[in-house]
Amino acid sequence: MANVSVYNMEGKEVDKIELADSIFGVEVNEHLVHMAIVQQLADNRQGTQKAKTRSEVSGGGRKPWRQKGTGHARQGSTRAPQWTHGGVVFAPVPRDYSFKLNKKEKRAALKSALSDRLSGGKLIVVDELKFDAPKTKDFAKVLENLKAAGKTLVVTGDANENAYRSAKNLPAVKFYATNEINTYDVMNAQCVILTKDAVSKIEEVYA
Repeated sequence: MANVSVYNMEGKEVDKIELADSIFGVEVNEHLVHMAIVQQLADNRQGTQKAKTRSEVSGGGRKPWRQKGTGHARQGSTRAPQWTHGGVVFAPVPRDYSFKLNKKEKRAALKSALSDRLSGGKLIVVDELKFDAPKTKDFAKVLENLKAAGKTLVVTGDANENAYRSAKNLPAVKFYATNEINTYDVMNAQCVILTKDAVSKIEEVYA
């Protein structure tokens, strides 16, 4: 088991904690991580893009000129794609981009992502995130104390309203409860901050 330091909100080491190898110490499966990220991004696509084909644009009811003898190339309709205001070749139509990834694959991808963040020194464990009132400046100070720079993912065991409201105005920070984490956001973060209760819940759910 990996033995990592636990920090408080001032950035001081206050404890040590062992992380389960079955979650934070697995061999990274790059293919599964890639598939999980592609699936999430595909699920987020609206799929509402639409353009008209030559059968849907207006006009073109007759041949613009006779077939031979004009000096022009032969044309059958002004709705053809080479004409201005003509239809689009292979026009996009509304579609569903989502595809299925089974539960075991999703869990394995998330474990790989968490293991990658830990092995890369990008995972920090804090004892708690407790705020008396929502205050963005206080949350920014905590990130500074923990030396968390760039895109940061913060995960708590349960919904933490004051902490969430303190973090939501920081553009580089995403704040989730444990049941909301996903492979894409873990891999997209330059720093992942987990509270002790978040670690316990992740190990309980994904063991």
